[in-house]
Amino acid sequence: MEKEPEKIIELVNVKKIYRMGNEKIYAVDDVSFDIKKGEFCCLLGTSGSGKSTLLNLMAGIEKATSGQIIIKGKDIPKMNENNLARFRQRYLGFVFQAYNLINSMTALENVEFPLVFKRIAPKKRKKLAKDMLAQVGLGSRLMHKPKEMSGGQQQRVGIARAFVAKPEIVFADEPTGNLDTKTTIEVMELIKRMARENQQTIVMVTHDRSLAAYADKVIHILDGKIQSIEITDRASSEDMQVRLKEVSKKLLLDRGGEQVSTET
Repeated sequence: MEKEPEKIIELVNVKKIYRMGNEKIYAVDDVSFDIKKGEFCCLLGTSGSGKSTLLNLMAGIEKATSGQIIIKGKDIPKMNENNLARFRQRYLGFVFQAYNLINSMTALENVEFPLVFKRIAPKKRKKLAKDMLAQVGLGSRLMHKPKEMSGGQQQRVGIARAFVAKPEIVFADEPTGNLDTKTTIEVMELIKRMARENQQTIVMVTHDRSLAAYADKVIHILDGKIQSIEITDRASSEDMQVRLKEVSKKLLLDRGGEQVSTET
């Protein structure tokens, strides 16, 4: 019998309450779920549903009002800022909608940057960054700065930066929100492939139902509450390729068969 994957993230009765005068705003309202190691989990909801707040709570960027957020056995809301910073450096990677690259740095320097905090020797971190950029198809763009690259290329740099240190968990906040359909498909397939190859856990926030098809688990969020949780059986590699092709077609149809850029 195959061993059940361990829980790497667990939320128990988590609330995030903002106060506006005498009014309480429940951005996250009594949420409980778990994510297993190696799982691709999607937090799906419309704008204002609380999904990004939930991601920020898990990453320790915001503090929960109450409840437990356990990641790798650590209760995130109880950790101080110094311990949180070390925890993020060691275990977490981030992919952002707005790329969040440092404009004064080259692609190579941007991808190297997380490795500086891990005190990896310059020669080794440069090699790791070069190898990672090659894996995302940017081996010829090492010395280009963000403004010299397309949106798709900048997001590939962002993905390389998130994955270079091989974090156990990668948080992705609307990672394709600024991309055209063709590039969205390429970026999603890239994230999925890299996570599978390295047995990494992905937690992705999106409002796009088509993108949720890439996930093993889809958590539907509305008004700060969980509406439902969908579980997709782990597919074989061949089945996954078929499924991703179907998703690609659906994305094109959902977006009206729009003309897409060939520059990625």
